[in-house]
Amino acid sequence: MPVTLHSATLPPAPDLSDWATIPTAIAIDTVPGARQIDPDIRPLRPAGQQPRLMGRAVTVECLAPDFGAVLHALDLTGPGHVLVIAARGHRDHAMIGDILSSHLRAKGASGVIVDGAIRDTGTIGQWDDFAAFARHITPRGPTGATEGGVNGPVTFAGTLIHPGDLILGDDDGLVCLPPETWVAGLAPARAKLALEDTWTRALRDGTAAQAFGLPAPFRR
Repeated sequence: MPVTLHSATLPPAPDLSDWATIPTAIAIDTVPGARQIDPDIRPLRPAGQQPRLMGRAVTVECLAPDFGAVLHALDLTGPGHVLVIAARGHRDHAMIGDILSSHLRAKGASGVIVDGAIRDTGTIGQWDDFAAFARHITPRGPTGATEGGVNGPVTFAGTLIHPGDLILGDDDGLVCLPPETWVAGLAPARAKLALEDTWTRALRDGTAAQAFGLPAPFRR
């Protein structure tokens, strides 16, 4: 069965640049409707070196070891997009490597996330402007290019992701923000950041009980 292309373009969106300042930990703690993506999908680079990921999802349903849908998705992925490759956790064949990732990077994509395997990590891991997250790393490549789907809803590591959803990624992991969270979610996220600044100052100047407004402990 040939690859199915569900849509050539993502639905329009407002300016989402304010989300670039929101860590994934803040988003998942505070934004109603935010969807945490399986923590086993890990950033390629070590903590403190991982480029931040933010962009709208171009979704791929892979029937691994076939990666045909990934190839078709290349032409639909552009500036500020995140290629979301749902490969059902397949570990034996990489669905993307440095050649395709380099092409996406040249087109201005923010990065790629793979519920499956990636390869050529020595090259991809040198890029400061392209973020990669994956469940597995393996040297073996795909064995076919005729199946799958592009820009339809996918179940990615147990999380439903629609084309155009906002994907955030950092050292702590990945979060999916559907459109209904984009405006309403910013206020509670910013409020939590401000509260954390207050906690930091209070801990510096006093005790933990004072900082967090704890009741006096029972002393024996």
